[in-house]
This record gives sequence, structure tokens and C-alpha cells, in this order.
Amino acid sequence: MLVLPDTMLALANDRRRELLAEADRERLLTSARRARKALAVRGQPGGTLAPCEPSAAVPAQ
Repeated sequence: MLVLPDTMLALANDRRRELLAEADRERLLTSARRARKALAVRGQPGGTLAPCEPSAAVPAQ
């Protein structure tokens, strides 16, 4: 099978563009996951210790 040099170059360039687009998508997805994870961690307490504030419950008299 004979493949012309121009056709081979076009195929190589297409493949390169596909690989670059895939890498960009992966970077974007990783960035979005990190941002979502950072927001989730930021909204929760850092450990399992009880809060320092006194309880809001008042004993009945």
C-alpha cells in the first residue's frame, strides 16, 4: 500500500492534535477535581475533636 508523504504528515498532525486535546481535557478535569476537593475540605472541620464552643442547649428549670 502506497501512502503519500502529504497524507502521512496530515495523519501525524491529526494524531498530535488529538493527543494535545486529550492532555488538555485531562488537565482541566484534574484542576476541577482539585478545586471541588478544596471547597469540600474547606467547609468541614479539620479533625474529629469536639467544638470549643459551649453547647447551645440550656437545661430546663
